[in-house]
Amino acid sequence: MKESFFNDIHYFRIPVNHLEESLAWYTEILGFTMRFNKGDLAVLELKSGPLLVLVKGDEDSRGHFTINGKPEFSVGLTSSNIEGLYEYLKNHEVSIEAIQHDEGHSFFYFYDPSGNKLQVHN
Repeated sequence: MKESFFNDIHYFRIPVNHLEESLAWYTEILGFTMRFNKGDLAVLELKSGPLLVLVKGDEDSRGHFTINGKPEFSVGLTSSNIEGLYEYLKNHEVSIEAIQHDEGHSFFYFYDPSGNKLQVHN
């Protein structure tokens, strides 16, 4: 197939343990805007990019996968102020890993209240 039938990625779904707690965290701490909340799932958005759908999942569900037993992220975000964001998340007691630098590119990993691993880069 030379030409795709698809236009873009519309949304990502990730499981959360406690929807209301996660919804508050994503909106109050990360600054997402809620489109709607159906009780078992909530749809969030940023200024651009795909929607993020939080779905009430089983306690052991995670939105990331593992390689050699270590979690790998599925959702990557961008920030024009990665150092400021890092300090902000740290001050809000978010589980966070150190900033890494790779050929002029900076990134770090952090975890939502349900243990989903996320990445942010500049």
